[in-house]
Amino acid sequence: MEEINSLSGKLLIAMPGMPDSRFRQTVTYLCGHNADGALGIIINRPSSMKLGEVFEQLSLNNQDDDLANQKILKGGPVNRERGFVVHETGGTWDSTISMCGNIEVTTSRDVLSAIAGGQGPGRALLALGCAGWGEGQLERELRSNSWMVVDAAEEILFDTPYERRWAASAALLGVDVSRLGLQAGNA
Repeated sequence: MEEINSLSGKLLIAMPGMPDSRFRQTVTYLCGHNADGALGIIINRPSSMKLGEVFEQLSLNNQDDDLANQKILKGGPVNRERGFVVHETGGTWDSTISMCGNIEVTTSRDVLSAIAGGQGPGRALLALGCAGWGEGQLERELRSNSWMVVDAAEEILFDTPYERRWAASAALLGVDVSRLGLQAGNA
């Protein structure tokens, strides 16, 4: 069995020729990666749903209109009813995974309650659903040149407009995605 170097805390950037339409021009933040598979959150596909709607559904009181208008992301095709909050460190939440650097992922309601009450992490994004890969699947996709990988950057996760995250993530590698062809190969 080949040894797995974890890509947890990295960004997967879909190559222009990505064969799976669900992932075309996406940037996925990898929350977990080991020999059993991988789990990630797509960070550049906003839905029509807004955070204020989630607060209402959970009966959470929020007074911040800007926060209420924040878009919820389509995190991926798996578990689309489950919420994932990617956020800066700070605070103690019931179900949190600490990632590389200053990033955490929380799946418990308490972080949303804190955000609504103005006591949450400084910067956060909420996604419904995730992307999942079975044992060896992501490694095969990487070998077939479906993805580029780069260290996650907080400015991409929290500050870059959604529509610019794909190109901005590739630029971290010095790559201009508009100049890449649709076909990939190995030399």
